[in-house]
Amino acid sequence: MLYTRYAFAVGFCHGKEVLEVGCGCGMGLGYLGQNARRLVGGDFTESLLRRAHAHYGGRVLLVRLDAQALPFRNESFDIVILFEAIYYLPRPEDFLTECKRILRPDGVLLLCLPNKEWEGFNPSPRSTQYFSARELQALLSNCSFAVDLLGAFRNYPRTLQQRISAAVRKTAVRLRVIPKTMRGKEFLKRLFYGQLVELTEEIEEGTASAQPLMPLSTDGPMPEFKILYVLARPRSPRSAILKPGSQSTAIST
Repeated sequence: MLYTRYAFAVGFCHGKEVLEVGCGCGMGLGYLGQNARRLVGGDFTESLLRRAHAHYGGRVLLVRLDAQALPFRNESFDIVILFEAIYYLPRPEDFLTECKRILRPDGVLLLCLPNKEWEGFNPSPRSTQYFSARELQALLSNCSFAVDLLGAFRNYPRTLQQRISAAVRKTAVRLRVIPKTMRGKEFLKRLFYGQLVELTEEIEEGTASAQPLMPLSTDGPMPEFKILYVLARPRSPRSAILKPGSQSTAIST
């Protein structure tokens, strides 16, 4: 799933100025930056940024930021990326408004998040709000974005083991017995999936197999896809007035 996110995004980055919001410890930054003209990674959690800095050094500019008040000038990026994080924001509308401000007129916003309509969906304990495909469409449209929705990781259990695992997960979600800590979730994953692969500090081309993304409509529920992807473009031009007080804080040694 991690590799699919960045394989989706990297095709938009060639020769572009790119911002990844919520970059965490930066596992996708090196891959994104291979062909980007400029790349900035941003996150609210300073400890994660310091970990990214320890790996990348001066290869990537890292900035501590609030996604709902981005510290950049108007029309300063071609691509803005937020993967697996919009559901943590108390005010996602403010983030989208900020994206519209800092994106150039032909810019692109890329998002992905779990599909809350998937039967095995389990919310993060620190989340604020998840979205269905229809709700995502409405949210972005209300913030003046033209939206293409895509689905990934279609959930069709085929083998007996897969069907049993899906039934167990669905029951565990309904009974709210899935562990809330990453350590607890790791134990369950080892129990059901066996040996896990240790993640590297930086993903590279061919790290895994990228899964196909399927175009979605919003005519009804979409329970068969685990993950929703968004490709959004601003619908109208913005003024070139700078945001008052815009500034950034770079993470350094």
